[in-house]
Amino acid sequence: MPQAGPYCSLSVMKAALDRRLREELQARTSSDTWMIFKIMGEFVEGFETLRTLGPAITMFGSARTEKGTDQWNLARDTARLLAESGFAVITGGGPGMMEACNVGAQEGGGISVGLNIRLPLEQAPNQYQDVELHFDYFFARKVMFMKYALGYVVMPGGWGTMDEFFESLTLIQTEKIQDFPVVLMGSSYYGGLLEWMRDSMLREKTIDAADLELIQLVDTPDEACARILDAVGRPVAGASHEEQDGGSS
Repeated sequence: MPQAGPYCSLSVMKAALDRRLREELQARTSSDTWMIFKIMGEFVEGFETLRTLGPAITMFGSARTEKGTDQWNLARDTARLLAESGFAVITGGGPGMMEACNVGAQEGGGISVGLNIRLPLEQAPNQYQDVELHFDYFFARKVMFMKYALGYVVMPGGWGTMDEFFESLTLIQTEKIQDFPVVLMGSSYYGGLLEWMRDSMLREKTIDAADLELIQLVDTPDEACARILDAVGRPVAGASHEEQDGGSS
């Protein structure tokens, strides 16, 4: 009986590899259809919980900012001013600047909302949330950030903060959502980013000059709150989110 040559061995190995890849793909996708119900559950719970929240501002920022630092206090003071102006404050519900914003919201007498994401690292819910929701899916969580806010205040942050910041600009630019104020806090942190946008993106015509006008750069809590109030007005006591923004969500 002739012995198997090297080409036969390679063929056997390839067949085994193909079979293993098919099995792994099937294992990963076998529950995809049922995942729809879990996703649906996150949307239903979010909508039912937040639909009566009233006028709110979503605040983003780094989970790594240490409590008591200048930036942590800046986030807390900004959230407190927004709450004193009649807004609920929505955050990602975690530590760092998210906690600072939740603290400030409570200090200002506003509703403090945390939309927590389940992660292996960094994200543990803070204790300063009047309304607390938990998500497995970033995209469902981001819908809640957007749908129930009249504006964004973006504190210094990392990849997650940048993701939320740029997605808001994309949705406003493409008119998928109503234009609302997007306030960046900290010229020392974000000034270089805006300079790059002007020198690279605008010069290469990947954005228009009007796109840059969607971004408002400030340095103090008073400025941030003033930009929000100039754009959306002072909240009407007892008004729902839909009544405050004219029903466009």
